[in-house]
Amino acid sequence: MTNEPKVASARELDVLYQKTDKIYYEFARGCGISETAYWILYALEVSGGSATQARIAGEFSYSKQTVNSALKTLAAKGLVELSGAPDDRRGKLVSLTAAGRAFSDERIVPAIEAEDRAFASLEPEERSEFLRLAAAYTAAIDRELSRLARRTEDTRGDAPQASPDEGGERN
Repeated sequence: MTNEPKVASARELDVLYQKTDKIYYEFARGCGISETAYWILYALEVSGGSATQARIAGEFSYSKQTVNSALKTLAAKGLVELSGAPDDRRGKLVSLTAAGRAFSDERIVPAIEAEDRAFASLEPEERSEFLRLAAAYTAAIDRELSRLARRTEDTRGDAPQASPDEGGERN
């Protein structure tokens, strides 16, 4: 048996991302909402109580349809309300209702505080390095998978294209 260090792989990172995703999925379910609804409420909380539907979709890389579907559920529960966006005739502004504020104070704010404590448990240099490396890896995987997708499109020609939200939410 050798004492060589184990070589890290992309699969290990994939497993860690999936574990993290599962943590948030289970937390959201424990709150009685979908994971998408959790991230919408999170976005509203860190935005001071309101944000446009387009901003939420963009920040979390969700399709407009996925956000719209989760917003309908949140609105039906009385947690959010939609109105016209001030600078965009077609856009929608999403805002927490009084019940949404209470729900966020009880469930979302403590989760954000827990994230902050977890992140702060790392040394300042570790936090900076982690963010730098995560951004570099995200950019690299985006480049590689985009290149692969273009090559696949070139060889398949008229094959049907998958929609961004094909398969729906992970909930």
